[in-house]
Amino acid sequence: MRVASIQSNYIPWKGYFDIIHDVDTFIFLDDVQFTSRDWRSRNRIKSKDGLMWLTVPVGSDTSRLIHEVEMESPKWQESHWKSLLHSYSKAPYFGLYRALFEEFYRGRHWKNLSEMNQWLTRTIATDCLGITTEFMDSRQFTVSGRKLERLLDMVRQSGATSYLSGPAARDYIDDECFKAAGIALEYKDYSGYPTYDQPYPPFEHAVSVLDVLFNTGPDAPYYLWGWREGAKR
Repeated sequence: MRVASIQSNYIPWKGYFDIIHDVDTFIFLDDVQFTSRDWRSRNRIKSKDGLMWLTVPVGSDTSRLIHEVEMESPKWQESHWKSLLHSYSKAPYFGLYRALFEEFYRGRHWKNLSEMNQWLTRTIATDCLGITTEFMDSRQFTVSGRKLERLLDMVRQSGATSYLSGPAARDYIDDECFKAAGIALEYKDYSGYPTYDQPYPPFEHAVSVLDVLFNTGPDAPYYLWGWREGAKR
């Protein structure tokens, strides 16, 4: 069984969903320290004025775990929705997903960052991209030890025979620890994603998955993973 585990992100980029698609079980790693000015609470979209940050106002207190981060006011939700309208309302498939995201931003008052991020990621994965991966939360496990030890303990408890990691984790993951535990360790390769008709050139890969959804619609899975499998658009 192949497993991956990453902190929940706000409207993640396409590579995040590419990893989710690659595994049998995806574990949100939200019982670790919150990092401010990071993907946990912000992401980028394309606008006529260039790349635009959409940031959820949660403060800079890093003494909290991710699942402890609360949002006091919902005012940012309307602001983010208007930014998406201004940037993507004329995109070919914006109308296909409008009801879902308008409900997310205007129909709900989100108070907890982890809860919000996890809900939206699961919904995009299943409802928009057709991904069938099982989702779990790191708080479902009772683990011990420090950073790498805790991760390895959780992965072992999940029943994984293979662990897929993002490339940035090479800085702290010890391959030998996974080998000793009998778990194959792999690193995700984000290179080679194909381009598509994206407004406001030049093309930018490192933006929210909303960009590929609004611009390619039902063909989005091809631009995330289908191109590797020779799938037709």
